[in-house]
Amino acid sequence: MRKQIKSSDSLARNMRYVKDGDNSNLRDILFNEQKGFCSYTETYLGRTDQKDIDHFNPSQDFRERNNYPNLFLCKSQWNKEKSNKWKQFQPVLSPLNDDFNDRISYNKDLKLFEATDENDIDAKNLVKLLKLDDYDLSIERKRYIELCNELIKHYENPTVYFQKVVQNNVNELKFIRSLEVEFGIDIWNMIPQPQK
Repeated sequence: MRKQIKSSDSLARNMRYVKDGDNSNLRDILFNEQKGFCSYTETYLGRTDQKDIDHFNPSQDFRERNNYPNLFLCKSQWNKEKSNKWKQFQPVLSPLNDDFNDRISYNKDLKLFEATDENDIDAKNLVKLLKLDDYDLSIERKRYIELCNELIKHYENPTVYFQKVVQNNVNELKFIRSLEVEFGIDIWNMIPQPQK
């Protein structure tokens, strides 16, 4: 997972999530801003995926609950699992925190995310809340990275390989921050905004 960005000039900046209402425009804007990827797993939100608008802080008494800065598009499974654990893991690091990428690091050996500092309770709680250390996901990450390593051998370098993936089949790309650490390249900025 990477630090999330909320643009001050976003089309959604003045939009609010409407319970039991039509949030399709908001969902489309979040999809575009997140370049089509789940904000938590960094896997592509494809046509067959249920795309949930997640209230990062789901507390009913949180006044900003339905406002744009608290809303992220994610895979339904992560939304459901997270909402059941919110009260259990407090305080929690916000994905919008400026030093997020310094406080949540990618462990290349274990293929998972963890708190950089063992004493950082907020970061440790976020890891548990979002299951950034999920064993099954780490195995999937490991296999995907091994596949990328194998395929990269047929190209000049990793940059050329990932440019091809982005150009030809971006929906097959996943675990972007992990790939960036593993291969030492900026993949996120290669990905164009989705086209409708």
